[in-house]
Amino acid sequence: MLFEGKNVLITGAASGIGRATAIRFAAEGARVTIGDKNEAGLAETAAMMASVPVIQPFDAVDAESCRQLVAVAARDGLDVLCNISGVLKWGRTEDFPLDDFDLVMAVNVRSVFTLCQAALPHLLASKGNIVNTASAAALQGIAYTVAYAASKHAVAGITKSLAVEYAAQGLRVNAICPGQVNTPMTMQTAFPEGIDYNLLMRNAPKLLDGSCEPEDIAELFAFLASDKARKISGALFTIDGAQLAG
Repeated sequence: MLFEGKNVLITGAASGIGRATAIRFAAEGARVTIGDKNEAGLAETAAMMASVPVIQPFDAVDAESCRQLVAVAARDGLDVLCNISGVLKWGRTEDFPLDDFDLVMAVNVRSVFTLCQAALPHLLASKGNIVNTASAAALQGIAYTVAYAASKHAVAGITKSLAVEYAAQGLRVNAICPGQVNTPMTMQTAFPEGIDYNLLMRNAPKLLDGSCEPEDIAELFAFLASDKARKISGALFTIDGAQLAG
């Protein structure tokens, strides 16, 4: 098993990519801690896993809650941190509420930084690794998602900067850049009125059945966190059905 005896922390585990990733790591023998604001969703995820996880609800916008999550996950050491919690808000830029902008940045950027910062001493001790969730929106502009794209560009910057700073100490840091994924977050997000759909669909996947399932992304999390990827750090891995190809 890829992660036998390894301690893994997965955020955003109440649904979608986080849930699929928690299930994948448990199937590979990991001792998993799952975190999310949705306690009922965490319980549902736990019931699907091959081993009993540690369940630790947390609020991504609360820095102390993020630190507490890491403290719980690292009681017996920590080998892998998967930052998957995120929020998506659509809107025309001229109408986009500043409160929504602040929320997106708090959840998608500040919490990632806070969790990484708190986990660093434990991951340096284990020579472990971090896998962040960026997005295709980290690599190009996407209309009507200024806040989200800005936040994911920031995640890419955090990933590369940490990779450079801690490479010599044996810590690897990478990020996954999904395109369209069939998750509750994306499926339940309403498009704003008055948008140019042709402009928006420039960023659609081109591959036949190009939208990903959460399990597709979970496979990449498992690979990047494993020893199979021991020479990979500071990389942004795109899985997007040719969304960015042209």
